[in-house]
Amino acid sequence: MADPQIGISGFASYLPRYRVPLDAWCRWSGDNWDKVRAVVGSGFRMRGPDENAYTMAATAVLRLIRQYDLDPGRIGFLGLGTESSTDNSAGAVIVKGMVNRALTGLGLPPLARSCEVPEFKHACLGGVYAMKAAARYLALDGRGRHAIVVCSDVAEYARATSGEPTQGAGAVAMLIEESPRMLGLELMISGSASDYRGPDFRKPFLRFMQQSPSAYAQPRDFPVFNGKYSTTCYIDEALAAMRDLFARLKEAGGSSLRAVATRPSRFMRDLSATFLHRPYQRMAETGLIMSYLLALAIGDGEDLAELRHYAEAADVDVDALVAELTAGPDVYRLVEDQRLSDEIYPLAVQTARAFRGQPRFDELMTGLGTEEMQEVGNLYTASLPAWMAAGIEEAARTGVDLTDSRILTLGYGSGDAAEAIPMIVMPDWRAAAERIGFTRALADPVDLDADSYAALHDGQAIEGLPAPRDGVFYIDRIGAREAHFDDSGIEYYRYHG
Repeated sequence: MADPQIGISGFASYLPRYRVPLDAWCRWSGDNWDKVRAVVGSGFRMRGPDENAYTMAATAVLRLIRQYDLDPGRIGFLGLGTESSTDNSAGAVIVKGMVNRALTGLGLPPLARSCEVPEFKHACLGGVYAMKAAARYLALDGRGRHAIVVCSDVAEYARATSGEPTQGAGAVAMLIEESPRMLGLELMISGSASDYRGPDFRKPFLRFMQQSPSAYAQPRDFPVFNGKYSTTCYIDEALAAMRDLFARLKEAGGSSLRAVATRPSRFMRDLSATFLHRPYQRMAETGLIMSYLLALAIGDGEDLAELRHYAEAADVDVDALVAELTAGPDVYRLVEDQRLSDEIYPLAVQTARAFRGQPRFDELMTGLGTEEMQEVGNLYTASLPAWMAAGIEEAARTGVDLTDSRILTLGYGSGDAAEAIPMIVMPDWRAAAERIGFTRALADPVDLDADSYAALHDGQAIEGLPAPRDGVFYIDRIGAREAHFDDSGIEYYRYHG
């Protein structure tokens, strides 16, 4: 039996209504709006006091089932990628429970009792790992069934920190199946990387021990992070994953779904779109630029001539630049030496700044979906699939023909790890893309003023918020050990139909 072709057939999203316009936020905080707009975006979403990673995930999953007319009984895998769990035992089964109760209320069959319900955690990369696990499930014991992967997170940072304008909240669900209607995964030529990085970006439980309960007992999940070091980790791990992918291109043979260029720079230029993990706009741009500079650095004479052109524009020695890009530095040594602010890619960073003014940058940088992504903020695990959904939906809406082309996705998770996965756009992608509804998920926002933002940020329930929306899950109450059984801290949910 031939190996099945597996990939993505659909997306569905949920974004909370509460929006913080970053121009207004800059007026409250005194930050420079021009800089924030160029580096970060134009706004971000905040969850309501009665929302969390599970409610947002359940809403996205239910939307996926209904948007793509799925038979819930054929769904054999429901994977949750998140770093915002509020339960250290149960995971995706919480989402399954909510969805099944709503399906029953709608007169639809529930998800199969045999449906697997794993949760995946690795910072912002958990959803990508869930997608790979779903593909492996479908290739083995799950043949003929559907898999759903949902990425759901709450990205929140303490006020007056550098991370504050990069907050966000939302969920994106993906339909994974054989004979995909939208995107075929090319895992055989994908690249992987991981390395322990200490205090890059962490969420130790110690943070919660001094917190007083917020509305609906939701913790304020502010991370421990070191901005400059975290940027260094992102760049280095993205380069490592791309280096692994480039090596696999030369070994591809017949393992790719379409003919593939073995020359790394040609591979990059042949892509119709590249979607990256996007903690903020400038970081995604940097990840793409660094990947292309690496492709040139390990290329042939023509590639090195092109790299020399960019290096000279940045007043950088090209030989030193090649050595820096291909060295594979020991990033954790910065922690051991307590020099977390040191730049280990100084020449590449300098070249990247100059590269933004080159025509090649505009050719490589994906414009699809960028306007929508300016509005959502950082969605952690949902950041990458959100950009994919927004970009593919825009291509279908505006008549951009992606048929049979190759795209690249580059996922990243702090701590850290990265996955570079090429995908082929299927012949009938447009019909599936027209059901994505990402723009619809962004509709009807409620802009917060400074006081409302501060209250929500502090976890307070505030008056004057709009009524619950139909088709959305919410936290109904928190167990308090008041019954004849122990349910202290357990969240109970409701579906607003």
